[in-house]
Amino acid sequence: MNIIIREAKIIDSKSPFHNKTVDILIVDGFIKKIGKSLPNLEKADEVKLDNLHVSQGWFDSSVSLGEPGYEDRETISNGLDVAARSGFTAIALQPNSFPIIDNQSQVNFVVNKALGFATQLFPIGALTKQSEGKDMAELYDMKKAGAIAFGDYNKSLDNANLLKIALQYVQDFDGLVIAFTQDCNIKGNGVANEGIVSTRLGLKGIPNLAEELQIARNLFLLEYTGGKLHIPTISTKKSVQLIKEAKANGLNVTCSVAVHNLILTDEKLEEFDTRYKVSPPLRTETDRKALLKGIKDGTIDMITSDHNPIDIEHKKMEFDTAKNGTIGLESAFGALMTVLPLETVIEKLTSGKSTFGIDIQTINEGSKANITLFNPEPKSIFTKSSILSKSKNSAFLGTEIKGKVYGIVNQGKIILA
Repeated sequence: MNIIIREAKIIDSKSPFHNKTVDILIVDGFIKKIGKSLPNLEKADEVKLDNLHVSQGWFDSSVSLGEPGYEDRETISNGLDVAARSGFTAIALQPNSFPIIDNQSQVNFVVNKALGFATQLFPIGALTKQSEGKDMAELYDMKKAGAIAFGDYNKSLDNANLLKIALQYVQDFDGLVIAFTQDCNIKGNGVANEGIVSTRLGLKGIPNLAEELQIARNLFLLEYTGGKLHIPTISTKKSVQLIKEAKANGLNVTCSVAVHNLILTDEKLEEFDTRYKVSPPLRTETDRKALLKGIKDGTIDMITSDHNPIDIEHKKMEFDTAKNGTIGLESAFGALMTVLPLETVIEKLTSGKSTFGIDIQTINEGSKANITLFNPEPKSIFTKSSILSKSKNSAFLGTEIKGKVYGIVNQGKIILA
């Protein structure tokens, strides 16, 4: 594959071409030349798009697909195509399939299914067998097979000693533990943020305390054991403060926030629309603003779509019994551009690579071509026609978004939306 990307503005703070509008010649998957008005001596295909911007390829640290077991929700092949057309050159796949990805053979299965695609798939292995929170899974074997981290998707580990042992064990092979934080006893049967809205609607509440107590406990464990801990999809103001203090004290902790928690609040629940039933729940405007502040001051390391396709049978039901989750790959960039500056959006969609041990390719001559192409300006309404996923449970349907993703260049391939 030989291509010339014409008149592209590079957004990459680590590149010497940052904020410059140039041509990029890509030969056999590598960036051969960057400059103004490059001659097409290679007879390369030319790509010229309106107001074209490019950045390092984006990485999503939390994507659920379904396969194996839930192919009606999403398949690996279509999911990777959706990710590519949404601007992501790499995704971390959650282990919540059927069977759970909790052993070497399951890791091998999803890795092999993802071969040959432009978007790379990096599996997260379950921390405990069957994600049941009782016995530690085969972490080292999964690491050898290609797992980049270990965690039980959207399940908090009640057994503090098991988390302690896991944090100690993975240090032998530089492993990363992911600890979702929501105290099950405090959450109880809660389905929405505990507050004015849940009280008015008669929905059982999940207090902020359910998340914050678990974060505090896990940070104490990390201080005791050492090692690396990632706290995904935080949702409260106090959570940001706790992690900020832990970082100041030298703990090796990172965290992410989901796009929907940065943009939507529990006010969306007024119509009992189950598209807005997510975990952790949508919180208040105070929490939302604190999360945005945590993004801007560097406390929150990365943003994830937390893409979680759910079949219609488990969403078109009463709010109390519907499954948690929203798809988010297709809307991630456009939604973020409505609340954050462009360079911040790009930074938070790429910085997670270092946490998960994924190679970072800056946009420079000699680097592998791992590039996302986009236009940050056009505004549109996100509709069902914008959804490429098999499942349609998007919390952003009907909302205004800003920006357009053109596609990606990666793995020697170009995918244009």
